[in-house]
Amino acid sequence: MSKIRIEGRKELTGTIEISGAKNSVVALIPASILCDEQVTISNVPNITDVDALEEILLHLNAKIARTDNTVVINSNNVENKEIPEELSNKLRASYYFMGALLGKFKKVDIYFPGGCVIGERPINLHLAGFESLGAKITEKDNHFIIEAEELNGNNIYLDMPSVGATINIILAATKAKGKTIIENAAQEPEIVNIATFLNSMGAKITGAGTSTITIEGVDYLHSSFHEVIPDRIEAGTYLIIASLLGHKLRLTNLIPSHIESLTSKLKEAGVKMTIGKDYIYIKEPRNYKGINVTTQVYPGFPTDLQQPLVPFLTQCEGESTIEETIWENRFQNIPDTVKMGANITVEDNTIATIKGITPLHGSDVSATDLRGGASLVVCGLIAEGITTIDNTKYILRGYNNIIEKLKNVGASIELIDE
Repeated sequence: MSKIRIEGRKELTGTIEISGAKNSVVALIPASILCDEQVTISNVPNITDVDALEEILLHLNAKIARTDNTVVINSNNVENKEIPEELSNKLRASYYFMGALLGKFKKVDIYFPGGCVIGERPINLHLAGFESLGAKITEKDNHFIIEAEELNGNNIYLDMPSVGATINIILAATKAKGKTIIENAAQEPEIVNIATFLNSMGAKITGAGTSTITIEGVDYLHSSFHEVIPDRIEAGTYLIIASLLGHKLRLTNLIPSHIESLTSKLKEAGVKMTIGKDYIYIKEPRNYKGINVTTQVYPGFPTDLQQPLVPFLTQCEGESTIEETIWENRFQNIPDTVKMGANITVEDNTIATIKGITPLHGSDVSATDLRGGASLVVCGLIAEGITTIDNTKYILRGYNNIIEKLKNVGASIELIDE
């Protein structure tokens, strides 16, 4: 079993290059099944979620070749067979095979997806969207069979702007008959990236990035080359670290507009940064003051960054609050953060109050989910002494080469086997 060991309070200097977006590539790879030829996807991060998706593709008899940061996928001989629980349960994003296989074969047989346990994560909006397109759903013991004689476009209103449901409906509607309109659609950059990918193959999707998306069904999708957008959550995590420990530290290969909700809050706290076209530079840390943050759907403050922000707020003078409005179980990192010396209270599992400044000290802690694990990495980097983080699988499934990237700028961090 591997652990991450960190000796904290090291100055970080140099450059960190942001990798391709985890939340984008986990949709792009299943979407490749819709192609009737071969696709090439570049800027693919080296994360275990991609490994899990590759396993599912191989199980379905797709051909896949990975070299460096590029994946080539040929789905000409894909077999539409059951995706067993041991494969679907490895990551939440396995549910994108629902939309992709339904769109291609008008049938999908899959078990309920896995992923981090951060609260109730139902797929009712996905299923309702499939039903609106004409699919029939049979479910027993988390085993879903979704099938249709024919998929027909329809007007679909989402009760909430779910990223997963928006993408899954796009996938299913791409080869449906007629026009599909999704209203109250999610607007995240990952939605734009998947629509651009499908359009490059011949799909007819407009409105991605707005609350109304229109899909005109097509019969055939040709080969394409596509690049994964930079990971805005990875960029935000490293920007938080840079704000605490960066001395002439530059983050490159990012899209600053994708993390404006974070940069505006960091500036409010007192962080000084230089923002360029595709980089952010921090000369040195400063004294910071407490701020209040409420998570919201994009373009609001992302729920995926509230956990990494917690250790930053422990180093801010005064009182800060985080209100979590997306997931009801997203403060699992708080007990270990308190164990390391933080002064944090949580009310109704929705509002965390952080009082600073509190020095953190190294400790043995355990990641409970991806972003909570990233939060503990930030804690370890700023803590006095040695921090050891267990359950590293959560962290490694979403952050490409995190150990090497931090080591290269001066962090004392290593992955150890015990």
